[in-house]
Amino acid sequence: MNNTTNLTRRRLLTTTASSFAVAGLAPALSAAQTSAATPATTTATPAAKPLPAYVSWKNAESMIVHTPTTIETKRSAFGTSILTPSDRLYIRNNLPAPTAEVIGDPNDWKVSIEGVAKPESFSIAQLKTIGLETMATVLQCSGNGRGYFAGKPSGTKWQVGAAGCVMWSGVSVRDVIAMLGGVTKGMVYMTGTGGEKLPEGIDPLSVIVERSVPLSAMQDAMLAWEMNGEPIPLAHGGPLRLIVPGYNGVNNIKYIKRLAFTKEQTQAAIQKTGYRLSPPGQKGDPSQPAVWAMDPKSWITSPDPEGQAVKAGAVQITGVALGGLNAVAKVEVSLDGGKTWKAARLVGPNLGKYAWRQFALAANLKPGSYEIACRTTDSTGKVQVATSPENTGGYLNSGWISHAVKVTVV
Repeated sequence: MNNTTNLTRRRLLTTTASSFAVAGLAPALSAAQTSAATPATTTATPAAKPLPAYVSWKNAESMIVHTPTTIETKRSAFGTSILTPSDRLYIRNNLPAPTAEVIGDPNDWKVSIEGVAKPESFSIAQLKTIGLETMATVLQCSGNGRGYFAGKPSGTKWQVGAAGCVMWSGVSVRDVIAMLGGVTKGMVYMTGTGGEKLPEGIDPLSVIVERSVPLSAMQDAMLAWEMNGEPIPLAHGGPLRLIVPGYNGVNNIKYIKRLAFTKEQTQAAIQKTGYRLSPPGQKGDPSQPAVWAMDPKSWITSPDPEGQAVKAGAVQITGVALGGLNAVAKVEVSLDGGKTWKAARLVGPNLGKYAWRQFALAANLKPGSYEIACRTTDSTGKVQVATSPENTGGYLNSGWISHAVKVTVV
């Protein structure tokens, strides 16, 4: 067994010993249904909850534990180095992860490829012989920003911390499909199926993590086995995860065991009725838009409204901006709640259109109260919206008005 496999096994063993106990099936299956509605606030109050055992390796001071399966990165913990450290990356799991015993040697984990000219199954070891790509993408929970919706939708009251920018390594889905003779004619969707253990005695379609996205998403998709230079931790979908750049996190299937090209969307509840943009008070159904691609979005990371008052004088206002399916072209910052805007400077290297860009604005602030807002524009000219429409699930809140922060300068 090589060093990479040993490292992966150690990580799997330390993060899965109590995954079922801490994840708990009820909150994992219906977090959006079981969380009590509470007033949305403009700042997040860190909960005094310890990290669950399966993610005990996370930086506790950088995280907000909402539930054992919903853990947020604090606004002040994103840093200024573009990539989000693995020990600060948020957690959102729909089902308990498979155990280390089930996975065995990570290199032996297999994924089946269907809906192609020559269907085949590959182990990770075999995938590593086909090709290698490295790509930075924004990983963002569909509910990031839910806590800012005025309608108080049920579910975890995420502020800005259910997101991160991650460097993935793996093989291009496009290369795998080309080797198998291409996608079968007439297929419309790419459907990924997760390898979580399903509870017994209920319809698998009611709980299985299986998502369909438009076939076009295949072009830049990746079967990844490495995250930020290390084997993907079990808590984040290792040993193998489907990465769909520009798409919300739920479509980036963890523990992927099946990748199929299909004529129809999956009938799994998480696709058929879940993660739909339903009008407030209505249940999800297939006629409503699916939660797929991300929209242009940005937020301030410093000054932190949860921190101490800012000293008057020279201040660097910083934040992050993402473009969804397109690159970030520019970011503007307002000190007066959107009445006037100033161009911010994009900071650091450009890691590709699917990564986020960090930005900074040098300001000389006098004593007083400020409402600091930011908005981004992507490479196609699409501007971040001022407000996002309310929906039952509290998904896709990208409005710059609700994401503005209020700070006091003394």
